[in-house]
Amino acid sequence: MTLSVRINHGFPGFALDVAFDAPPGITALFGKSGSGKTSVVNAVAGLLRPDAGTIRVADRLLFDAERRICVPTHRRRLGYVFQEGRLFPHLTVRQNLCYGRWFAKGRAGSDPIDRIVELLGIGPLLDRQPGALSGGEKQRVAIGRALLSEPELLLMDEPLAALDSARKAEILPYIQRLRDETDTPILYVSHSVPEVARIATTVVALEAGRVLRSGPAQAVLADPDVAPALGIREAGALLSGIVREHAEDGVTALAFSGGTLYLPLQRDPVGADLRVRIEAKDVLLATEAPTGLSALNIFPARIEKLRQGDGPGVLVQLRIGTDLVLSRVTRRSANRMGLAVGQSCYAVLKTVSVAKQDIG
Repeated sequence: MTLSVRINHGFPGFALDVAFDAPPGITALFGKSGSGKTSVVNAVAGLLRPDAGTIRVADRLLFDAERRICVPTHRRRLGYVFQEGRLFPHLTVRQNLCYGRWFAKGRAGSDPIDRIVELLGIGPLLDRQPGALSGGEKQRVAIGRALLSEPELLLMDEPLAALDSARKAEILPYIQRLRDETDTPILYVSHSVPEVARIATTVVALEAGRVLRSGPAQAVLADPDVAPALGIREAGALLSGIVREHAEDGVTALAFSGGTLYLPLQRDPVGADLRVRIEAKDVLLATEAPTGLSALNIFPARIEKLRQGDGPGVLVQLRIGTDLVLSRVTRRSANRMGLAVGQSCYAVLKTVSVAKQDIG
């Protein structure tokens, strides 16, 4: 099931003009504040009526300005999860979930409550009141309530923005399970690069009301031309691999297309799939094979693209195996090394530079 969005809308001093497709999985709408993310989600939800364009979920037309079709919000079969859980305070967790279930009455194939409860790990919470829940627990219940309404599409508008780092770490694995174990497409709004890198399968990068680029998360996040919209200091790329072994000295080996990536010890079992965000500022470059270094990760690479901004830095896109990685170096270093597209080099990454929140 795919969401197709083609809309135009004028606001005072701002024009929204976006076109993208969101395939199954999690499609992250990413951009800085004011880029139009929430406006797009509101248009999909029926809370904003665009001036022109169409919105379609699979073969169902939700909006067509030219044909004057605008399906009311309550008939769009969408689930919406906000920044705050917005649970009914006078109902228990079980009753809040049953409220969502009520909207799926009569629909064939509805998910049983037990499956959603297990998926989100909220079984021990069923008899509690919302006031006795942590922020992360409230969001998991809100997600469960939305799923039990049997939506064709789940909208999540910065659902982790109000949580501290500990609560975010608590809920992210459940969102990953949601991505991997359900068939419901998810449109996910965020301005957090680590969050998007951890969970998104598709990224739509927005800037000033327009789509800068859209496509698979690994391709978009590794594009130097998209980095300014994401934030140069947070620029980085994704590697996907399989856990090969856990060494006794506290290092995990991850097999990927370019070889073996050594990470701080992980709890995931051997054979598990992992994605790792590598920040551009942590990748060093060498024109010759380096020796005598403490760094465990040294990979032969080829330069695919160079992007020089207004500041002192240069973003270098590297191909390691079949994966793309970014490195951020100074303009002086790039000139001194004579870096050029097509050049072979070596990428160097310290094992301990990979943050815990960038692995999952």
